[in-house]
Amino acid sequence: MDLRDLAYFETIAELGHLGRAADRLGRSQPALTKSIQRLEQSLGASLFQRDGRRIRLTPAGELMLQRARQLRQSVEETRREVRDFASGVVGNIRLGCAATMAEYLLPRLVEELLARAPDVTISLVLGQDDLLRESLRGGRLDMAICSRILDDPQLLSEPLLQDQVVVVASREHPLFDSPIGIADLCRYRWVLPSTAVSSRRWIDATFQGHGLPSPQVQIETNAIPMLPRLIARTRLLSFMARETLGGGHGVDQLREVPLAETTLDRSIGLAVRDGAYLSPAAQLLRDMLREHAARFVL
Repeated sequence: MDLRDLAYFETIAELGHLGRAADRLGRSQPALTKSIQRLEQSLGASLFQRDGRRIRLTPAGELMLQRARQLRQSVEETRREVRDFASGVVGNIRLGCAATMAEYLLPRLVEELLARAPDVTISLVLGQDDLLRESLRGGRLDMAICSRILDDPQLLSEPLLQDQVVVVASREHPLFDSPIGIADLCRYRWVLPSTAVSSRRWIDATFQGHGLPSPQVQIETNAIPMLPRLIARTRLLSFMARETLGGGHGVDQLREVPLAETTLDRSIGLAVRDGAYLSPAAQLLRDMLREHAARFVL
């Protein structure tokens, strides 16, 4: 079984179209057809079947796609491990971090990391927990600092910190003119992340649990940096980490909506893929966070 054939197979399976796969890979369609035929002959099973003008995976093909991705990740990690060992360098860390945590955790954390390992390099990705989860599973990240992931058997997530997520509004919002109940929040529209994000699912479930409709979302976005200014200039509500209310960039124009029912006690964790290779640098960072993550928070 040729690794190049497996790579071609992954691309064809992703696109579901031989011509588009040929364009992306810079190969001819006959060359890709032969590649798939070689795989099918070695496996003794058909991997694709026709579906109109497209092709789709057979059940055997679905299983093969899972195994091909695992094998590719294993090969990539082996290359990194051998390269790190042979060169004697500390290594590179492919680190993901929830956008709301980055500003308050990463500066001191990275400062101490570089003091201990001046030659380490970091590839940093900021995003919501849905993006970080998929990047970990796909082998594009070594580790991620985000809401703990407890429902994925491929990922291990150990606790680091506790924080709270609260409803926020502009300081001049009419909500604050009278006593506030959870039903009052239904009168206004919201800025929230997609339903793939855990905090969004929690706030939706909270409203439903009180016999109320889910928040009426006017803007759905994962662009966290834009939220404070946007909320400050509108009557939109949002759901953000309480720590963000002490910062700048428009956050000083926001105010917490003080409701126990809509306050999420959240555990922040360090997630890695089960069994994945971690460079010496990544292991050092993991140990630092295990020692005392709270002291790095600004």
